[in-house]
Amino acid sequence: MLPLPTALASGMPDVLASEAADWRQLGRGEMRWFGLRIYEAALWVRGDGRWRDDRPFALEIRYARDIPSARLVETSIDEMRRLGVADAAQLARWQVDLERAFPAVSAGDVIVGVHRPGAGAAFYHRGRLTTEVRDVAFAAAFFAIWLDARTREPALRTRLLGDGREG
Repeated sequence: MLPLPTALASGMPDVLASEAADWRQLGRGEMRWFGLRIYEAALWVRGDGRWRDDRPFALEIRYARDIPSARLVETSIDEMRRLGVADAAQLARWQVDLERAFPAVSAGDVIVGVHRPGAGAAFYHRGRLTTEVRDVAFAAAFFAIWLDARTREPALRTRLLGDGREG
């Protein structure tokens, strides 16, 4: 795998290091839309270094451009809807959680989402906790945006899971 020339290659996010020492980066890749770099993502896992949805993992996203909070939330809800992981009422409740999780981001900002099996997810922006969502179904639906086999970005999923090469 060729390294990305970014801060993602520089090491573990502080929020993960403060939780446990055994995190390791499994994979990373870029999200582009019509050739524009939107963000770089890295998937972090604990323990034996394999990803499983029933184990702790974290998704680190470093944004390459400014994006308003409403756009981040809307895109997340749209992707969950497309994946069919919840009904309209559930998505409406989760929208409130996402609004707490995602402030507007500027180029260079980092959001880390930590999957906590059996508990839900925690979200950090610039190293500070924005919210904890104690809903296992929400956590599964949110991380499915990147990690489900039906993701809109299968090449990014492959890179995050460490199955592919950068490029």
